[in-house]
Amino acid sequence: MVRALAVLLALCAAAEATAQCRLALALALDVSSSVDADEHDLQRRGMAAALNDRDIRDAILSGAPGHVAIAAYEWSGRDKQAMLLDWTVLESEAQIDRAVAALLLPERSHDNFPTAMGYALGYGATLLDRGPRCTRKVLDLSGDGRSNEGFPPALAYRHFPFERITVNGLAVLEDGPELAEYFAQEVIRGPRAFVEVSQGYEGYQQAMTRKLFREINDLAVGQAGPPSAGSRG
Repeated sequence: MVRALAVLLALCAAAEATAQCRLALALALDVSSSVDADEHDLQRRGMAAALNDRDIRDAILSGAPGHVAIAAYEWSGRDKQAMLLDWTVLESEAQIDRAVAALLLPERSHDNFPTAMGYALGYGATLLDRGPRCTRKVLDLSGDGRSNEGFPPALAYRHFPFERITVNGLAVLEDGPELAEYFAQEVIRGPRAFVEVSQGYEGYQQAMTRKLFREINDLAVGQAGPPSAGSRG
């Protein structure tokens, strides 16, 4: 009887700990050689501005019970990943302020390596695996090209801990819609996974804002989002 009670209490404590965090969100930014200095600046500043958006702040702080935790990293070639922001709990305006500022501080990690998307995904899965215990886990991967080095996304999904992880994509389109189709077929994974589209890096901030709004609020296709919402899911 005592043992059964102890097990029950442990299960309740674990459920309560998980409920305290409703979303662990990892943001992955492409810094492969196809991304020039101006595009990198638009991407990094766009990500910070999206997190700083009033609608996003309200979604983080006034959403369902439990807090949001965020992390961010840059990726390019094989084993070329670099943390921008390690796991950070967002429970107040001040904590969001600090996260926004931290995203803008580091120098660009790499600029002359190919697009090793499988490695980027594997890194993100490991990051989420060691991160906070949350009801939902989402990896948000941005890119402007197909994987062209190392193992493909399919092998990453086979060999890394992607259980309970949803992978969404932000496809930065330069020459046409083909990249969005590639993301839809090869990259996204899990419940309610979707692809957001940016028309070049000039539209990155708006696309990331739409994407964060949908992810934080756990919106399905067709549910109301912020102005100018548009995506493929």
